[in-house]
Amino acid sequence: MYQSITMPEFEQLVKQGGVSILDVREPNEFSGGHIKEAVLMPLNSIPEQLDQLNKEETYYVICHSGMRSASASAFLAGEDYNVINVMGGMSAWKGETLSGM
Repeated sequence: MYQSITMPEFEQLVKQGGVSILDVREPNEFSGGHIKEAVLMPLNSIPEQLDQLNKEETYYVICHSGMRSASASAFLAGEDYNVINVMGGMSAWKGETLSGM
């Protein structure tokens, strides 16, 4: 089981700093605009990249609208990772974004 967080709550955490963000969109979406601290891990590549994640860390999972991040969060929680789904995704993000990889 995983938790979810609203975009306003998430934006406050990002402002405070120190959050680990997994962006599960595709590379072309990520390069079009992403949160500075986000790490790209496309949804379909997560099973092969589990060794890059730390089970002691909490990850905030984001996509475009919240559907892929919910799927990723369910999978990762099932593998005993600490994850929080960011509801609304990048379509609800009002903060600064970076372009490119």
